[in-house]
Amino acid sequence: MAIHDVPIAKIQQLPEPIAQGVSDFIDFLLVKQDPMQWERWICFKEALDLAELSLSDYLPNLEAYEERLTRGEIRW
Repeated sequence: MAIHDVPIAKIQQLPEPIAQGVSDFIDFLLVKQDPMQWERWICFKEALDLAELSLSDYLPNLEAYEERLTRGEIRW
């Protein structure tokens, strides 16, 4: 049995919602392998995190974000 056959057989035995979670995780791993897609994911995640912050935290977090941009830690 090939290395790919064992996990595929296990996935086929899972209930649909759990199999979907495994599929999503595999998609995540594939994105992580591609540097361009991974950078887009990180930017999206940071934007999402920023959007979820309360308004009182907005300005300090925006300033921190701008400082990270200036230092080159992230790209806009």
